[in-house]
Amino acid sequence: MAVTYRTFRNPDPPHLLRVWNAAMTGRSAAFLQGTPQLELFVFSKPYFDRRGLFLAEDAGQVVGFAHAGFGPDEAGGRLDYSKGVVCLIVVHPKYQRLGIGTQLLHLAEDYLRAKGATEIYAGGSRPLNPFYWGLYGGSELPGLLLSDAGADFFFQAHGYELWESSLVFQRQLNGAVHVSDSRISSIKRKYEVRVMPRPVSQRWFDECTYAPLEILHFQIQETATGMPVGHARMWDMDPFAWRWHQPSAGIIDVVISPKHRRLGLGKFLVFQVLRYIQEQFYALVEVQCSASNEVAVNLYNKLGFRQVDEGRVYRLVNTEPEPQAVVAASQPPGAKPATQR
Repeated sequence: MAVTYRTFRNPDPPHLLRVWNAAMTGRSAAFLQGTPQLELFVFSKPYFDRRGLFLAEDAGQVVGFAHAGFGPDEAGGRLDYSKGVVCLIVVHPKYQRLGIGTQLLHLAEDYLRAKGATEIYAGGSRPLNPFYWGLYGGSELPGLLLSDAGADFFFQAHGYELWESSLVFQRQLNGAVHVSDSRISSIKRKYEVRVMPRPVSQRWFDECTYAPLEILHFQIQETATGMPVGHARMWDMDPFAWRWHQPSAGIIDVVISPKHRRLGLGKFLVFQVLRYIQEQFYALVEVQCSASNEVAVNLYNKLGFRQVDEGRVYRLVNTEPEPQAVVAASQPPGAKPATQR
């Protein structure tokens, strides 16, 4: 076996599709029914760079790939090349544990450094989420999920440390949605929740990531004045429905304005969103939050959610390349480096 490495070419999507569906069989990844899904969530991004997508080949057959990219600057108007992220490394099951993932990782890291990265992360999570939201991770990109066996060990063995973690919650909607809170009656008299299309973001990068998702915007506002005090969003998780065998929706961006917090409005808002989702005949709803956000964790537990997974983002401790760690794009693993002349 002589595995070689190269960057992405236009005819490659069917090969990536085949490797994805063979390797990404857990709850964390959508089943890809065709290359248009890769086009929508990956290749159509205006910042897609083929030089950041590396493929491993054995006798001309693609057996794995790694994809690296960048998140936005603080204003969200352009990429921040100082912070790079290794979004995913996918290797066909028949070719795992042969060092291919390691070589792909080194190539991705080298690409990020060459573009200016001084910090390198593994696992996409907002704001470092350039690709794959809608195809991996569930309702959001939570980094790399623990349900993907081996990912945690792989990255920690290659010099990465845990940076942050997110909890993944799901709730079945096969029964009545109830909420127990003495404040709800009073809240209903003062506030209402309106459903509307997602407003266009003023941040370029947000539009790049939100655009492929079918999103509805839920705004909670004062009934008397119409003043908004918070919002939440939901999207149709159709790419995951085939894997989970039931129509599913994701809740994201649950926000209550600071001066209106601790009044029960967050619980009321999510409760109304759940009722709406159930009325649209969805059977499952997913939401994610930071593991350190105790308020959100308690809220979802009280609304009948249960934790089903955990996502982790890793940070490379030493961003300097290891000596002779990176192989040339066409060089098989184990081959001696070419002599420089």
